Amino acid sequence: MTKYVAFLRGVNVGGVKLKMADVATALTDAGFTHVHTVLASGNVLLDSPDGPATVRKRAEVTLRERFGYDAWVLVYDVDTVRAVAAAYPFEREVDGYQSYVTFVADDPVLDELSRLGEGAGPEEKISRGNGVVYWQVPKGSTLDSTIGKTMGKPRYKSSTTTRNLRTLAKVLQRGG
Repeated sequence: MTKYVAFLRGVNVGGVKLKMADVATALTDAGFTHVHTVLASGNVLLDSPDGPATVRKRAEVTLRERFGYDAWVLVYDVDTVRAVAAAYPFEREVDGYQSYVTFVADDPVLDELSRLGEGAGPEEKISRGNGVVYWQVPKGSTLDSTIGKTMGKPRYKSSTTTRNLRTLAKVLQRGG
């Protein structure tokens, strides 16, 4: 059995409103074990004997069928998420700034997003990591930032999701 973190994209931050208890029930009904949600922003811990691609597909199908929305899920084992969080290349807590990790499941998209650092303003930091893009922006300017404007495009929905470092810390604390 492998402990995974499933990150649901776009849940409870836009038009898709889901109760995390209902999400946990749906994923348990789909055959996952030890299903726990963390916060209301689509972070799910679960166990499965299957690989991450199979877990992702089953979770997406389950959420689409149960809740009737275009579900996109990125799945990583807990150790991978721990390594990604530990590798954050910028100062973690900077007064007046938000620290983010964008998980990217598609290599060409990762390449594209990583190149955004070349055109970023002086207040925004962008760095490529292992399957992720790390970034930091002033509070209040996330949506107007170089990455924020780009991430809103529909073509990124199926292969990216962003979490702040505080959320990742809470997920990892709960995930053991």
